Amino acid sequence: MVKLFVGGFPLEMTELELVKMIGPHGDVETIKIVRDKKTRICKGYAFLEMKDRTGAENAVIALDGTPIADRVLSVKINDDFVKKTPPPRKSFGYGNNRGSGDRTNNTRSYNSQSNYRSNNDQSPGSDRPRRPRKTM
Repeated sequence: MVKLFVGGFPLEMTELELVKMIGPHGDVETIKIVRDKKTRICKGYAFLEMKDRTGAENAVIALDGTPIADRVLSVKINDDFVKKTPPPRKSFGYGNNRGSGDRTNNTRSYNSQSNYRSNNDQSPGSDRPRRPRKTM
């Protein structure tokens, strides 16, 4: 599938009218007119998915730069649409059993409750007492 960007069409144009305009050049799979979230008014551009690249190229050749009403139509192939697999996640060796590497001596575990103190605990060697917790 090839994704097309279509911009510059009149704001009153519907999905069906766009498909009728681009359909003779190739098979249109999906269409999405971009609209404002609150007002639902068309922003003047849309994305279409076409079955094959030749149909998309034919639509670009035939329709790009065509005047419609008081606007000029812009039709382009969106090459950024290529579906890419995400890169593998890197493991930095933090935490327990979360990776390999040379940082095994520097990992810390905060899983046990003994690592946390309450407000009334005093650390050893502390000169001043902690403030008591406010009660309502």
